[in-house]
Amino acid sequence: MVTLLDQPHHDGSDAYVLEHAAELGDDVTVALRVPRAGSPSRVLVRYVRDAEPNVVEAVVDRESEHDVWWRASFPVANPATSYRWLLVGGGGGFNWLTATGLHGGYVPDADDFVATVGAGGPDWHLESVVYQVFPDRFASSGADVEPPEWAIPRPWDELPTGRGPETPFEWFGGDLRGIEERLDHVSSLGANVIYLTPVFPAGSTHRYDATTFDHVDPLLGGDAAYAALVGAAHARGLRVLGDLTTNHVGARHEWFVAALEGHSPEREFFYFDDALEHGYECWYGHASLPKLDYGSEELRERMYAGREAVVRRWLESPYELDGWRIDVANMTARHGTYDGLAGVAHGVVSAAADVRPDALVVAEHAHDARGDLRLGAWHGTMNYAGFSRPVWAWLRGENLPIDPAGQFMELPVGIPHFDGPTAVRTMRAFRAGIPWSASLHSWAILDSHDSPRFRVVAGSRERQLVGVGLQMTTPGVPMVFAGDEIGLGGDWGEDARRTMPWSRPESWDADALDGYRRLIALRRGERALARGGIRYAHVSDDAIAYVRETRDEAILCLATREPCEPVRVRLGALGGSALDALVGGDVSIEGDSAVLPSGGPAFHAWRVV
Repeated sequence: MVTLLDQPHHDGSDAYVLEHAAELGDDVTVALRVPRAGSPSRVLVRYVRDAEPNVVEAVVDRESEHDVWWRASFPVANPATSYRWLLVGGGGGFNWLTATGLHGGYVPDADDFVATVGAGGPDWHLESVVYQVFPDRFASSGADVEPPEWAIPRPWDELPTGRGPETPFEWFGGDLRGIEERLDHVSSLGANVIYLTPVFPAGSTHRYDATTFDHVDPLLGGDAAYAALVGAAHARGLRVLGDLTTNHVGARHEWFVAALEGHSPEREFFYFDDALEHGYECWYGHASLPKLDYGSEELRERMYAGREAVVRRWLESPYELDGWRIDVANMTARHGTYDGLAGVAHGVVSAAADVRPDALVVAEHAHDARGDLRLGAWHGTMNYAGFSRPVWAWLRGENLPIDPAGQFMELPVGIPHFDGPTAVRTMRAFRAGIPWSASLHSWAILDSHDSPRFRVVAGSRERQLVGVGLQMTTPGVPMVFAGDEIGLGGDWGEDARRTMPWSRPESWDADALDGYRRLIALRRGERALARGGIRYAHVSDDAIAYVRETRDEAILCLATREPCEPVRVRLGALGGSALDALVGGDVSIEGDSAVLPSGGPAFHAWRVV
């Protein structure tokens, strides 16, 4: 069992950053919470300025019955300023506190806290729950459209083939008007942002092989249907995000066709090399997805820098998207010895902000995104590494029907079993070394159109809802893949791209839907869950308890994967004297301790009062 309430704590959240730096050169003031019983005799902050370490002495800011708060200030002279705490004496010896916890001896800089300038992303995003829609499989308006030659029509209620040569071309007929007609479902769930996978014309139903960025696919209803959907969503208070592939285009994209014909400047948009298998660089060796070369100034102009650039035009009237999810962001502008990612990413974010100051740009990054997030390249990332995988490994069921060679877990060995401490250690590791704002603006995801459904991984509705509880209360913005809330299955990515069974409501898991609605309402109703820091109160094999806190409020959460020993938490260490139930069961109070429910699988949340 691990408890962190009796350890010093700082996490970079507003509860522990007393004054932010408004611009480069300003000071930031940070606070450290130390349990009174283990208070050191001296506390210092080591910060890095222009790649050189500096040290400032901290002073006691205030004291309470249970804690001593230390305070220090230092200049934020660089866009990403690393810092850590040093605690000396008082019976504790010599210890560093970094974002991964307390360490004796010397530690590297990679896991330090990071101070930055500015908010790090649009404020509205922190109050959001995102709902992902794969347009071909969500809803059909029944429009009479003629499928292109590549499309293989399928009846709506059939399952996708999932694996085989026909997989990318299976066309079920979902469209934008169909999505508009089902906005009531999104609103009733409690989500307030819709993220649509690509809508540009392409040679597949996933549409990551765009043939142009200038229009919306007529199969989906065309430009007018896109503008109408966004307008209808906005009228309901829903925001809409597009999906843009900056790493590659389709082999039939107008830019690549021009390049093959020898046209300049399009020839410079790609990596042509006769030594390569297909004569040009492409994504994972797929000839249908030629990779873009951002060494071309003209490409940068067309993609984001120019007045009519792709990034900009879809955020403007009449479409007015609220931002972008960037596909394969980690590979964008990277090839061999060339690494232009930082410049391209900042260019994309700046271009979006020029059109809409509150535009959001979230990156797809399936593994360790910390290097890019530390640079401030994107507002956040899809947090597979720091949330999806550890939660899967902690909550996975037995006898999974999932192909162990699948690549969602990065290695062809299937999904491991994690105990609670390993899962929490993994989550903390991927929050380390990046600005706290990047953690808050990253998406906490349990699955997506590229992965098996979490319901299949968890093995039961009960464990699924424990995962949803974690998702709705962890630092980061929750993203729900359409169909998760009604119990849709899917053993791998393509298999998970099933159609929504609108005509068969009897097939829906009503209890799962109720659970999603309840937990989404919890998330959207509590500021501490959107913006607060996180302290772990108890971590054991089968139980994880933590408190999300701002300066004014705190919420205690408990997730159990199976029945376990009762969890005891000292109320004084939480900053309160009682717990009011928000979701789940009541607690019993024994002196200064709360005894939390021990059943499972279950998820609970209480307000600390």
